[in-house]
Amino acid sequence: MKSKYVILASALLISVATFAQKDQIKNAEKALKGGDAQGAITILKDAENLVANAKDTEQAQFYFVQGNAYLELANKKVEESKNLSAAAESYKKLIEVEKASGKQKYSTQAATSITNIKGQLINSAIADTQANKHAEGAKKLYEAYALDKKDTINLYYAASTAVNAQDFDLALPMYEELKKVNYSGKGTLYLAENKANNNEDNFASAKERDMAVKLGTHEKPKTEAIPSKRGEIYKNLALILVQKGRTEDAKKAIADARKANPEDTSLILTEANLYLETKDFDTYKKLVNEALEKDPNNADLVFNLGVLSAGANNNADAEKYYLRAIEINPNYANAYLNLAALKLEAEKPIIDEMNKLGTSAKDMKRYDVLKAQRENVFKGVIPYLKKANELDPKNEDVSKTLLGVYSALEMTAEAKALKAKM
Repeated sequence: MKSKYVILASALLISVATFAQKDQIKNAEKALKGGDAQGAITILKDAENLVANAKDTEQAQFYFVQGNAYLELANKKVEESKNLSAAAESYKKLIEVEKASGKQKYSTQAATSITNIKGQLINSAIADTQANKHAEGAKKLYEAYALDKKDTINLYYAASTAVNAQDFDLALPMYEELKKVNYSGKGTLYLAENKANNNEDNFASAKERDMAVKLGTHEKPKTEAIPSKRGEIYKNLALILVQKGRTEDAKKAIADARKANPEDTSLILTEANLYLETKDFDTYKKLVNEALEKDPNNADLVFNLGVLSAGANNNADAEKYYLRAIEINPNYANAYLNLAALKLEAEKPIIDEMNKLGTSAKDMKRYDVLKAQRENVFKGVIPYLKKANELDPKNEDVSKTLLGVYSALEMTAEAKALKAKM
């Protein structure tokens, strides 16, 4: 008789706990409707230990209210990133519960909220990067990726943003994950110029772009290939590993990448860059030649070889590669720009010597010689800068550099004409 009484008491306790939990959910909903999101979260925390034993419908309702409360706090900018992630986690649990039970009441709303949270995290990350808060932005982009791991571009941007923050401890696991999922980023851009604001808009497909052109809202359609980002990813991964003293791990990472992607020539350049960083110049040259043998008429490849050579202070080779890239593709704007920048490096030693000169007759004579040399440097880069400006008129760096050259040479009419276009 005593044993039966104990069982009855236990059942009564469970029943009372269930009723208490229902009341807590209702009280939390009431607090949330009254604008007290923090109060709602506090109420629900008291019921959190009991939710696992609740009915499926009550569990779903609990997570729905909890998610809404966290989202409300985030929308009020209270620990925005933390509360957005907490809201998403609650909604994901809700969806799991309703999927298992086969009864869906809140799942559609929860899925919509998760999509909105992802957008909020991305927009907040963009605002962070614009405010030079790159580490915060990187974390939010990673959280956006964690919500939807199919959208791997957010992982790529998270890693890149972490590098911009110089936070290599944050960036490293992100790059390792990019390696694990074998992210490429290769694709196609379907572009057309918006007549209303002259901005270039990207469309989801050629069909959508062509329809916009047909409707008359856009013009100048073009299609651009997005190159593989694997080379950049493995380059950054390798450089971080080298910085941490893990050179062999860096070499293995790139070797694995090349094995998995034998046709990706950007990875040869990445490996060449690694050996350049570790001052193994023989292997570096061997890899450069291998890259050229594989694809001698690839303008991007030849251009990147120029960048690598410039990074190695081998300006003669860099100039050769930039000129070759232009020969392959006469409209390669960055090759013209880099070639101009390379030639402008000759100005620095001239300026340094000019600044050391005195006012003696001998020094003044030398000054005139150096001034003429400097002017020749400027005259030599004008054709490259003008072509780069013609090909990429919206590039402010090109315009400003060309304007500076015109000013130094007292080419007033040209400077005035350029300013009018800027």
